Order: sequence, then structure tokens, then C-alpha cells
Amino acid sequence: MIAVNLENIEKELKRRLPYHYSWGQKQNDEWDRYTNFIYSTQEWAGLILKMKQAIAEHKLDKRSLFNYTANRWYNFWSAVAVEHIFSETENVEKVAETKDSEKDFYLFGIPFDHKTSVFPKQFNKTLEYAQSHKGELIQWFYKNQSSQKRHHFKNRLFIVVYAENGEHWKLKAEIGLLKNAIQKYIATFRPEQLQSFTFVDGQQTLSDIIWVSK
Repeated sequence: MIAVNLENIEKELKRRLPYHYSWGQKQNDEWDRYTNFIYSTQEWAGLILKMKQAIAEHKLDKRSLFNYTANRWYNFWSAVAVEHIFSETENVEKVAETKDSEKDFYLFGIPFDHKTSVFPKQFNKTLEYAQSHKGELIQWFYKNQSSQKRHHFKNRLFIVVYAENGEHWKLKAEIGLLKNAIQKYIATFRPEQLQSFTFVDGQQTLSDIIWVSK
């Protein structure tokens, strides 16, 4: 069981912000194994030490390993914080089975997986367009996002972060901002606002977007 302190997670995530955000190495199972220590390392300083150990042990390129590890760690702990925010909010019930890859919680009894995503440049439309054509962006996400372990066509709530200066990824560290947006969304939630899709024959998919901008 991970002990979650939102203020501490935000503080640690922000230690990653001065460094350039680039993956370089395409995500794969082998490099995931090299860097699985991210799951047990909340502090940035501790992460740096474990990176050095991994580089020496596996004879890896320093810059590639740094980028890969820093990004996995950053996205994971931001997601842990977001999931905790949902679980602590009224009318949300956390899924008992932590290994469930298709749902994180029930919102008013409706199962959802959640994913925080930066506003995608490849969508080739403005934020204003996306906000008024929400279903179009949701379909883009289902079609284009990761085909790794969590790829599925079940219900998903997307938290889309957008920064006016273009550095959208940095908002994943703004845990207080994310918390306000999530709680506001749930406080005014109505099931009929959900978008409905049929990505797989015979299966209805419900989805929506929580917008977070700064």
C-alpha cells in the first residue's frame, strides 16, 4: 500500500521540472524492467541515486536512462496523486483490486479508468475547438494513445492539461490545481454529460474530459 501525501508528491514532482522533457528511447518492456524502481521511490534525490546504479549495472547510456526514468517516475507519481484525489472525493468508490488494468474507481457507480494527458499537438486543432468538439478529441485519444498494458476500450476519464506557454506536461506536477478541477467536476457531475462510443461491437464505452489549464 502506497502512503500518499499530496503536498509531498507535488514538491517532489516539481524537482523534475527544470530538466528538459524528452523520451528519446521508445517505451518497451526491457527498459521498463531496468527502471521499475520508480514504483518504490517517491523522492527525486533517491531516484537519481537509483538511476546511477542502473546505468552502472546495465551499461546504459546516461542521458537515455535519465530521460526514460524521469518521465516514467513523473507520470506514475502524478497518476498516484490523481487516483488518490478521486478516491478521497465523495461519490467515488475505489476499485478493491489494485491490479485491475481496466478501471481505477467507480464514479456514482460507473466504472472508470483515468488518464492524465497533455493536450496533443498532433490533434492539429485549437483548445477552443477541442472543448467544443469533446467527442472528437476523446476518439483521438482512444485511437492514438499507448498500446502498452493499459490499452483498452473501456470507460475512461481523461484529464487534459493545457498550459498557455505550451509546456503542458508541467501541469501534471500541479497537484493542487488538478485536485480543484477534479473536485469541481465531480460536484457538478451528471451521467448524461458522458460521451458514448462503440469502439468494439456490442460494447458501449463512456468517457469524458476534465480540463485543467493555466
